Parts: sequence; C-alpha cells; structure tokens
Amino acid sequence: MIELDFYGTLVAASLVLLLGRGLVTRVGFLRSYNIPEPVAGGLVVALLLLILRTFDIEVRFDTSLQTPLMLAFFATIGLSADLASLKKGGRIVGIFLLAVIGLLVVQNAMGIGLATLLGLDPLMGLLTGSITLAGGHGTGAAWGAVFSEKYGLASASELALASATFGLVLGGLIGGPVARLLIKRVQVPGCSPQQAPRLPRGFEQPNKERSITPFSFVETLALIAVSLLAGNLLNGLLHGTAFELPTFVCVLFVGVVLRNGLSALGLYQVFEREVSVLGNVSLSLFLAIALMSLKLWDLAALALPIFIILAVQALVMALFAIFVTFRVMGSNYDAAVLAAGHCGFGLGATPTAIANMQAVTQRYGPSQIAFLVVPMVGAFFIDIVNVIVIKLYLTLPFFAAV
Repeated sequence: MIELDFYGTLVAASLVLLLGRGLVTRVGFLRSYNIPEPVAGGLVVALLLLILRTFDIEVRFDTSLQTPLMLAFFATIGLSADLASLKKGGRIVGIFLLAVIGLLVVQNAMGIGLATLLGLDPLMGLLTGSITLAGGHGTGAAWGAVFSEKYGLASASELALASATFGLVLGGLIGGPVARLLIKRVQVPGCSPQQAPRLPRGFEQPNKERSITPFSFVETLALIAVSLLAGNLLNGLLHGTAFELPTFVCVLFVGVVLRNGLSALGLYQVFEREVSVLGNVSLSLFLAIALMSLKLWDLAALALPIFIILAVQALVMALFAIFVTFRVMGSNYDAAVLAAGHCGFGLGATPTAIANMQAVTQRYGPSQIAFLVVPMVGAFFIDIVNVIVIKLYLTLPFFAAV
C-alpha cells in the first residue's frame, strides 16, 4: 500500500495535467477527437494503477482537496454570471433544459426496460439511469442508500458508485467525438481580417493568455473565498428544510449575488480574466484528482448485464446529443459545443461538461452561448428536475409492488 499525503497528491495531480497536455499535443487521435487533457492524463494513470493492483500494489491519494477545488470552480461560475447576459439567454436556457429533461426520461426508461429484458430488478435499471449518470456520485450514493433501506435492494450503494464512475469516464470520452462529428456539418465562426481578435472570456479557451496583476488576482481570490464561506453557511441553514440544495449550488448562488450585487451598487466590477484563470486551474486539478483516483476495478466488478445497460446508456447519450440536443439548439456551431457539454453532464458531471466544451472551443473557437447555458442548467436545474423525474418513475405500478 502506497499512500500519498496532501502534498504528494497535489504533485501527482499536477503531473497528470502535464501528462495529459503532452498526450493531447502528441497523439493525433486524442487531439482530433477533442479529448480533454485532464481526462487523457487521468485515465492513463488510473489504468496504470489498475495494472499495479494486479501485483498487489495499491496507491491511495489524499482527496481532501477535491471538494474545495470543485466548490472553487462553481464559485467562479457564479462570479462569471452576468444577470443581464443570463436574461438575454433565458429562452435558450429554457430550450436546453427541456432537452435535458427529455434525456432524463429516456435514460430511466432505457434502464428499466433493459433491466426487465435481462431479468434484473427494475430498481437496478433506475439506478443505472439518471440517478447515477446525470446525477453523479453524490446523487447515486444518496439513492443507493434509499434503495437498500426502503426497497431492500442488495449492494445498491456499490452499484450506484460503480455506475457513476462508468458515466464519469464515458462522459469525458464521447463529448469530443460527438462535437467533431457535428462540427463537420456546420460553419465554424471565424474572425475576419478587419476584426481584431478579442480577449478570451470565461472558460472558453483556457490556454489563451490573459493579462492579470497580483493585486487583482488577490481580489478575485478573496471573492472566491467569500463565496465558499457564505455558500457553506447557506447550505447549513437550508439543511433539512424543503429548500435544501447541494453545497455547490449554494456556492454558485453566492457567487452570482456577489458579482451582480457589487456591480449594481457600483462598488466593484469583477475581472473576468482572473476569474477564468482561477476557475480553469480549479477545474483542471479537480478533474485530475477525480480521474487519477478512479477505482477502475469497481467497473470490472460490474456484472455483465449491468455493464450492457451502461454501455447502451452511453450510446443513447451520444445519439440523443446528435439527433436531439444539436437540432433543438439550432444545428449550428454553438449547438455542437452544447451537445459536447450535454454528453459531459448527461453521463458524468458539470465539470466534465465544461472540460468537454473547452477541448472543442480551444481548437475551433469560442462559444459564449454554450458557456452561458451549460453551467446554469448543470448547476441550478439538473438536480431539481432529476429528483422530480426519479420520484415520478417510482410511482409506476411495478415499483409500487416492490
């Protein structure tokens, strides 16, 4: 057993990012299919650790930094949210939300149908649907406990975590190829010779240079810290009430209030360049730690019928993004980037969606609409509508008889 402490894990995560950058730069396949750098490096390390485990060598990481990095990322999403821009994108957000709800319904119907055909408990089909795929590890663990305690489903929590891990891996792998396929059908917006190239905004092109100063950097760091503190306090106040929300949603909400409140009062204007730098650093390190610490042997332990269901779910996600998300969002370049993002949080999580879109926009050009819509839907709405859809499915007759 090899255990890496906080500092060792931070070094390992940094090396994973450098490895991923090198792989994407040098391997044409990864570059052509827009595989995010943290995904490329993280999966290689996870595979190496799987091989080491066959020799009874296991490496454990200190993942205590993972949650603060994720929360810091969502804080920067909130600090980047200009309500005036959000108001303009209201219709687009609504259309994308309808597409997301459609996928949740399809995922659960597919999971239940396949589980029934394969002779499994329908609850397993629901657990390998939107609970773990769109919901991720947190939602999966919560519902796994409910299914074990209330419905008596054996090993529900283990199945939930393994399914969520499968989704996280596939969500980071299929988004780029889906976008590549769709972009062949559309005209990619370019910059005419008369137009000066604009500075990158938000999270669109993380490798572009941004002019920052030490003092403005510290100011932005302070805003993120305030968002983390106030978001956690808000989460504590809402805990156990009808308005309880995940911590990252509270942190994001505080970021939105800070950004727009300070601006409305004329006290301070958030520097988006610094916000995007810190957000991209947090996102990259979070994904690196999450992926390099994946226990791929949990996937190997999945029974063949469950693996079949999850593989079909990944295929359904890709087809849904191509034939539904892309079309309803306008069948243009922005729609292609949105489709890549939908693959990310439709199978994994919002950070995976952002990484997918970054891999696309870094190569083909920015998409402000995609980086406006996906974070808001993925953070604010997905958990709420997912719970509603899951509870509606649980009212079906064959669940009531369980």
